[in-house]
Amino acid sequence: MLNQVVLVGRLTDDLEVITKENGKKVTTMNLAVQRSFKNSEGIYETDFIRCILWNAVAQSTSEYCKKGDIIGVKGRLQVTNYDDSEGKKKYITEVIAEKVTFLSSKSSVEEK
Repeated sequence: MLNQVVLVGRLTDDLEVITKENGKKVTTMNLAVQRSFKNSEGIYETDFIRCILWNAVAQSTSEYCKKGDIIGVKGRLQVTNYDDSEGKKKYITEVIAEKVTFLSSKSSVEEK
């Protein structure tokens, strides 16, 4: 079986790394990924995909990448669930990033 995701998109916010009690570092980010086709109104829609980064990947990405930067993410999908206040099961799909590639900085693009 294979569970692999590859995304290229823009960071929607600056990242903040949190150190857990066990010493592991983690950050959560949203990646804005534009679809490769136009909708019925002729507009490219954008998906906002939640990604979780751990340890060295989290640390280096937060140090070198800022809001608006284009990055590539290779990882796997993870689905978690919980019961809401009404007892209905809710599902959250997110990407657990295994590798992040820094593609371009928003500031370097603006300088050209």
